[in-house]
Amino acid sequence: MNYCPPLGLESLRVDDSQIQASSYQRSGLGPHRGRLNIQSGIEDGDLYDGAWCAEYKDQHQWLQVDAIYHTLFTGVILQGRNSIWSWDWVHTYKVQLSNDSVNWETCMNGTEEAIFEGNQNPETPVLGRLPVPTVARFIRINPQTWYFNGTICLRAEIMGCRVDDPTDIYASERELGSKDDLDFRHHNYKEMRKLMKSVTEECPDITHVYTIGKSYMGFKLYVMVISDNPSKHELGEPEFRYVAGMHGNEVLGRELVLNLMQYLCREYKKGNQRVVRLVTETRIHLLPSMNPDGYEDAYVKGSELAGWADGRYSFEGIDLNHNFPDLNNIMWDAQETAADKSKVSNHYIPIPEYYTKEDAMVAPETRAVISWMQDIPFVLSANLHGGELVVTYPFDCTRDWAPVEDTPTADNAFFRWLATVYASTNLVMANPDRRICHSEDFQSHNNIINGGAWHTVPGSMNDFSYLHTNCFEVTVELSCDKFPHASELPIEWENNKESLLVYMEQIHRGIKGVIRDKLTKQGIADAVIKVEDHDHDIRSAADGDYWRLLNPGEYKVVVWAEGYFPSMRRCNVGMEPHPTICDFTMTKTPLQRLKEIRAKGGKIPQDLQLRLRIKPR
Repeated sequence: MNYCPPLGLESLRVDDSQIQASSYQRSGLGPHRGRLNIQSGIEDGDLYDGAWCAEYKDQHQWLQVDAIYHTLFTGVILQGRNSIWSWDWVHTYKVQLSNDSVNWETCMNGTEEAIFEGNQNPETPVLGRLPVPTVARFIRINPQTWYFNGTICLRAEIMGCRVDDPTDIYASERELGSKDDLDFRHHNYKEMRKLMKSVTEECPDITHVYTIGKSYMGFKLYVMVISDNPSKHELGEPEFRYVAGMHGNEVLGRELVLNLMQYLCREYKKGNQRVVRLVTETRIHLLPSMNPDGYEDAYVKGSELAGWADGRYSFEGIDLNHNFPDLNNIMWDAQETAADKSKVSNHYIPIPEYYTKEDAMVAPETRAVISWMQDIPFVLSANLHGGELVVTYPFDCTRDWAPVEDTPTADNAFFRWLATVYASTNLVMANPDRRICHSEDFQSHNNIINGGAWHTVPGSMNDFSYLHTNCFEVTVELSCDKFPHASELPIEWENNKESLLVYMEQIHRGIKGVIRDKLTKQGIADAVIKVEDHDHDIRSAADGDYWRLLNPGEYKVVVWAEGYFPSMRRCNVGMEPHPTICDFTMTKTPLQRLKEIRAKGGKIPQDLQLRLRIKPR
């Protein structure tokens, strides 16, 4: 038979009140901590240790789960204690079942009580299948032997199918999870390609698939563009991206991005005005799998057995979220030594030479994404992760290598707005009654936090995006469970659907325009756009168009371009979610005009001769 999905200890569907134990050492090691993959706090002895640990070391200890409803139990998954200070795990255990929590029956293997194999280390999850799937309401895990140098500690997940109750009028509605008819399952590389192909066939006019490179193992990094003119950049239309799967075992982002492709396609065809507006006014790039090698590794083990780290890294063992050039310290070091800090570049910081060498420890996936960022004038992005419920914003890297320190950018107010937009519309993050995932209470920060104030990440994609390109990027930690079971995907889509849409719409805040030559009317590329009191400049794209994300207010904007006189305007940003058009026309300096005329061997006009006081030849 097919084994049942998890009850939801890891995903927190099972409430703390449903988990009990025979004894426990202290509150931080109570039964509510006996959840698969739960992570401990750094300090032992706090409220957030990494397992349930029994107070006594004997064979009468147990962890009990109340499934609330009659359930067909099919298996137990066990894991040891998550701790950097101690090693504890259970070697063998028995399973007991009850309908009333008073009378218990031990699972049998033929005529003998079944002994299940547990763990050999703290982290690797091990599945124990019940010899005979059994219907009950309560289940107990009863440890029999444990690591000789440790104590009885475990984290668990229970596999079980709720038995149909003919009196439950809400059962079908609860099972549905989402009213959107999308492909809710986990897609390996082959299935991902097939789904993307089906979307392009369903919506050929608004979709285009391309590849930005290959992984170390040769998997192509596919991107789908969704726009009314998907194959090319349109003047004035901003470019958006979602990147998922940077850590291969954090799979929810991958599935949400694939769901989003289907959703935008179908809602556009239906004439959903919100989606039509997004698709016609934005060029949306969706990269579902930045680390396909890691994903395939996690996918083979499956949602409950992949553990906390299997598939996180690239095939070469590289954490892609630490693999981008560390431009932060280059900028900060330059500011420290500069006589005039205003002369230090605060944007478009070049990639250091050491990073570009062939023998540099840079993953091909990272190189591909950097090249992609350089090719397309992205304005806004989000990087989708898993394992927590919080939105983080730059800077991710702290100054002076502090392990934790609030390290804001010059655009801190707008980044906080972006993070808040996603977090406040996410159905789980916005729920004031939700349980914290592991050990940190992000609700006290309204579910957003500066990256450096959480933990320092040198070489993050967010920081690189901000300092090397025009693009503002945040990280979204989508769920407590890095690899949710397929049965949970419809609910996760509903939790995130509004957030994914409203976040994309923020690309239309602030100012935008085209910077043109006054005489030729041609767009001017690489013009520097400076906003007063915002120590972070951006540059115009190849056609002279630009986008500057800003909160409501009035701004003095100055544009500089080589060979031109600076141009200044005051631009007012309103509360409405659409950009203020702020175009600039620029006049060439006389010296620049002279250079261009001489380069072409032309005759110098009299007005130019007078302005430069040069003698005619």
